This record gives sequence, structure tokens and C-alpha cells, in this order.
Amino acid sequence: MLIENDIPRRYFLEECAMGVGKIAAASLLTNSLSGRSLQPRSSHQNPKAKAVIHLFMAGAPSQLELFDHKPQLSKLEGSALPKSIIGDQRYAFIQPNAAVLGPQFSFKQYGETRASLGSPLAPLGSVADELCIVKSCTTDQFNHAPAQLFLNSGFSQPGRPSLGSWAVYGLGAQSNNLPAFVVMSTGAGLSGGSALWSSGFLPTTYTGVRFRKGKDPILNVSTPSTISPGLQKDTFKLINDLNAQRLSTIRDQEIATRMASYEMAARLQLSAPELMDLESESEETIKLYGCQREQHSFARACLLARRMVQRGVRFINVYHSGWDAHSNVKGSTERNCAATAQATAALIQDLKRHGLLDETLVIWGGEFGRTPMVETNPSLGRKAGRDHHPQAFTTLLAGGGIKPGTYGETDDFGFHITRDKVHVHDLQATILHLLGFDHEKLTYHHAGRDFRLTDVHGRVIHDLIS
Repeated sequence: MLIENDIPRRYFLEECAMGVGKIAAASLLTNSLSGRSLQPRSSHQNPKAKAVIHLFMAGAPSQLELFDHKPQLSKLEGSALPKSIIGDQRYAFIQPNAAVLGPQFSFKQYGETRASLGSPLAPLGSVADELCIVKSCTTDQFNHAPAQLFLNSGFSQPGRPSLGSWAVYGLGAQSNNLPAFVVMSTGAGLSGGSALWSSGFLPTTYTGVRFRKGKDPILNVSTPSTISPGLQKDTFKLINDLNAQRLSTIRDQEIATRMASYEMAARLQLSAPELMDLESESEETIKLYGCQREQHSFARACLLARRMVQRGVRFINVYHSGWDAHSNVKGSTERNCAATAQATAALIQDLKRHGLLDETLVIWGGEFGRTPMVETNPSLGRKAGRDHHPQAFTTLLAGGGIKPGTYGETDDFGFHITRDKVHVHDLQATILHLLGFDHEKLTYHHAGRDFRLTDVHGRVIHDLIS
């Protein structure tokens, strides 16, 4: 069982055996005090994946337009679903007896796996035989913020460690020059906010580091023009010495984390510009992702994700929001797929040609699905949209030990799961398993009990694993 402990004596012996002052005065390019907690750990079983790239489609893509083709909906369009299907389900923006809306796009099968994809995702046809299309995902949450938190942290309220934090807590870091957990965001804002990549009650060294668009991707890393290298070095040493003195007095791990963040900032001044500069990438690679179209920042984020995996980053979140199609689900899906489909396919192709796909798990999906019934509300200016649907949605997986193919089924209306249900906690348990960890044993002692990502739920879906 992997447990961080707050016992002062144990912490002092583990972290400070060589003397706090001597360690704190060491070079900024050596491992930090709290960096010891980011050293690779022993896993519970042989890992299939060493890194994760989670492409999170915030707002919830419509599975009925992209993955779960239901011709029966076209036949029923304009009429209500049978009451036996609806049951006592209630919705925020539509009545349960709202009329059915048929699929807005044609579907085509691709590859030897006969993967069925809606036309906006046609670029993914080139990597169809790498995809595992899980059509039977389900969640407990109905609204965006709780559902996004639930999928990213296993809990519907802020305060719990994110999936990326748990992964880095278990795996440790591979790179001394880049954060182990990196976050990028494209599109509009996120309902779940920064809690989606928070370390919760884990030490803050496991929190995701936000990379932003623009010249300075990480806040407060670039040295002001008025600060000379000598002054910066002397300032860092003074701050480190003062922090080390305070750490030796009160033995607070958060001070060690602060010291590590300063040291990482110094290393990032050298490593971040090299990472973000795409000049070394071939023209063919740039075109593959679609980065030549400057407005497609998701494409750039995907290419950067591949570069990060090459440099040892363990967990990368790319959040692309704007999928919440309460109106014009057809236009919304076209727009978002135009921004994401080519780059997603390129990422999988690029990882494979660099020999990285087998050990990198790629995840693509949102927080829940969309209703088979139409949302139309003239007072809100809405028409031809779909409401939130927690009962069934689709998640794509690729690489990292995943078995290609299609898993799970829903009924003729895409309303209920009829075979091989995959709860959010099951998905999380399976991801941790691929990383080499038993989700029941990867725990952290907090507030008097051992916590885990999946709480008291979850099972590994072995049929998804190759």
C-alpha cells in the first residue's frame, strides 16, 4: 500500500538525513527535498502504460452524432420516446416527453475493427484499428461541474486529488526539467475549474502545472529584464536558505514543496522554451496535426503533448471545452470536430511512429452524453439541441495496453446501456491498472482514513485490456 505519512520523525529521517541546510544549499539543478516524493515508485503489477494523455471534451460531445448510431431515432423523429424507456427520468431543460431528434450525420465503418464513426470524426478513420470505442460509459452526475469533477477526481465536489495527481503520486516523475503533470486548455472556460487538476489533500507537489497559450506558457517563470543572473542566483539561494531553516523548525512538507517549485521554475527557464518551440518539427508533422492553422490551438496542444511524453512528462490533460450543445447540436459538433478530430488522429499516428503509443494511454471523451430527445426553447433561443444524459455516453481509448474494438451496447434509442456497463469509477480503476496500480491499494491517509481515487467503488474492466 502506497501511503504518504505526516509523522514528523519519519519525515525528518527520510527527507533530512543529510542535513537540511546542506541539501537546501545544493545546486538548483539537483533533485529537491520534496522532489524525492516524485521519484518513481514500485507498482503493484507490471504497467502497460508509462504516461497518459487525457483529451477531455468538456461540455459533453453527443455520442448519438459521433459514435452510437441509432437509425431508430430517425424513424421516431418528431414523436416521443416510449414511456417505458423514459421511466421517472427528469431533465433540466426539456420535458421527458420531448420529441425525438434523429442522428444529424451519416456513419461509416473504418478499419479491420469496423469502427463506426459519424462523418465529423472521419479523420479518426485513419487510426480506427488503434481505437477502443467504449459505448457503455455511465456517470452519477447530471450537471457539468459535478460531472467534470467526478470523472477527473472520482468525487463530485472540489477537494479530492485529480486522476493526474493520483497517477503522479503512484508513478513518480521521469523528468527533472519538466513537471510530471501538465495541463493545457483550449476552447471556452471549464465548469469544474482548476479543481479538475488539483492535488486535493495530497501534497501540492502533485498538482497539475498549467501551460498557457502565448509567449510565456507558465506564469512567473521568465526572469524580468531588470534582474541580472547573479542577482537571481543570490536571491534564490537566500530564499532557499530561509525556507530550509523554517523547514527544519516546523517540518512542514508544504515548505519543501515550495522549495521544489522554485527549483523547478529555474529548470523550466531552460526547458520550457525548447519544449514550446516547434521549429524543430518537420513541415510534414505540422501539417499532420493542422498546426499551420493558428486558430486550432488544440492541434498545437496535441503536438506539445507528444513532445512532453518524449521528455518524460507522466500525465497530460488537454481540456477542450465548448461541446455543450443545448442548441444546434449539428453545428456545434461540426465546429468542435473541425478543431479536434484531425489533431487527435495525428497524435495517435505520431505516438505510434515514434514508438510511444504502446506505453502511452490516450483518452478522449466528455463528462456525460446527450439525450435522444430534442431541446427546443424559443424563449432561450434554442432549437435542435440535446440535453445532458448521464445514463450512457462514449469514451475513446487508444494505446497503453488497450484492446482495439468496440465495447458495450445501448438500446435502440441510445438511452439505456444494455450490455457491459462501464461506470466512471470502473474507467478510473482500469486506467490505474494500466499504469501498474491496484486502485484499492493506491491510497493516501487523510483525516483519519485511507482515501483512494475510486472511493469504495470501481472494478477493472479486463476486457478492455490487450
